[in-house]
Amino acid sequence: MNVRHALVFALASLTGSAVLGCGPSEEPYKAKPAVSGKKAALPAVPTLPQKQKKTPDGAFTIWGITHDLRSRVHFEDVNAKQVSIVGYIVKTNYADAPACSIHKTGKGDPPDCKAPIPTFAIADEKGETKDMIDVMGWASNFAQVFTLIEAIDKQPKGKESEAKLADEFWGADLPNPIPNIGAKVKVTGTYSVTFTKASSGAAANPKYGIMTAEKIEFLEQAPEKAYLPGMKKKP
Repeated sequence: MNVRHALVFALASLTGSAVLGCGPSEEPYKAKPAVSGKKAALPAVPTLPQKQKKTPDGAFTIWGITHDLRSRVHFEDVNAKQVSIVGYIVKTNYADAPACSIHKTGKGDPPDCKAPIPTFAIADEKGETKDMIDVMGWASNFAQVFTLIEAIDKQPKGKESEAKLADEFWGADLPNPIPNIGAKVKVTGTYSVTFTKASSGAAANPKYGIMTAEKIEFLEQAPEKAYLPGMKKKP
């Protein structure tokens, strides 16, 4: 090794020692003491409601069937299908019936009389005002409803359920009693986003769907009988 190489080796050795020797020495780990004082008050974990898709007998709840209607996976399973739905009647459109549509059957409405199709809505809970399904197709017009209400009122006490009326346009018997707010019903029919049974056009509800009733079973009766505007209530 010549003098030059010796000097380079010595310089490298000194530089390496300086690099290794610089910098702080590693501090030993010290455990932090537990936090003292008042603990933070955290809210309790909420209990989510256990919503049922179907009733024990296999009928859909309103939540269950509307969930499937809005599902990409289950839409085809319920749309335009024959199903049964159980719910409470929370709304009717009887108060919207114009006077020109309230009369006995056999008499047509005036040409300028614009009346909706008799409809009631069902929900999973009494008093619900948002999540509900319209039920149509059980009466073609308010003349049918008016005539059956009169027939029921004319029956002797205890015989009201014997009054019957077949819809003059759709053929099926109207439900007796006339559906009213507060009743719990099981409705069987075709559930779809549209209702096309009316000759005057189609109704649609892509969010909640429309039930075209073929059969209505009363699981709980309404607290009051149904009447149309202007009708005298039977005492």
